[in-house]
Amino acid sequence: MATVQLNATPRENSGKGAARTLRSQGRIPAIIYGHKRQPTALSINARDLTKLLDHIVAESTVIELNLDGTTSKTLIREIQRHPFKREILHVDFQELVAGEKVIVSIPIVLTGVPEGVRLGGGILDQTMRELEIKIDPADIPNHVEADVNALQIGGSLHVRDLAIPAGVEVLDDPDDSVCVVAAPRAVIEAAPATEPVEGAEAATAEPEIIGKVKTEEEEGEAEKKPEKKAEKK
Repeated sequence: MATVQLNATPRENSGKGAARTLRSQGRIPAIIYGHKRQPTALSINARDLTKLLDHIVAESTVIELNLDGTTSKTLIREIQRHPFKREILHVDFQELVAGEKVIVSIPIVLTGVPEGVRLGGGILDQTMRELEIKIDPADIPNHVEADVNALQIGGSLHVRDLAIPAGVEVLDDPDDSVCVVAAPRAVIEAAPATEPVEGAEAATAEPEIIGKVKTEEEEGEAEKKPEKKAEKK
């Protein structure tokens, strides 16, 4: 289980205005909660938090939050970010209680090189990168490994094939695919140019791509030419 430390300061003011003021001062509004404690408003040094998040897996790393001389083991449950920037707007911490299981997502790490890749030129495609589990906070593993050495072209691994440590309850479907070794991609050569067929018109169609991105900033406190047919003359 990975554990890191982070300092926090209590705060009294709340609301959007207070949150903006904090961020202008290089601090990030946050909250810590748990069923055995009242939600407490905090502020975190923005530089310290950003540096920390660059080196950990936030979803499964236990953070020892130092607050007023006391230390609470926590997990980050939500990070609110600006829609267009990397700026962190708000962070939610959940206090952990020994013996009380929590739901976390841990990385799936593939180990080895599949035979289908080494000998057949196949391509290893990892289709699942995180595993959702229920576990006592004291036993949260850093990751779970999947040995892919024996995989041939067309072979795959599923959640049921993973070596799960004792005490870990897996919440993902056992039949979910974790990785697959695909056949090597064929090289498609362009066909030689030919004279147009007399009496026929070339039919072309351009694809239309429509994309829409929806973003939402939260600063609250607990904050598809019809195909042309050839005409015969």
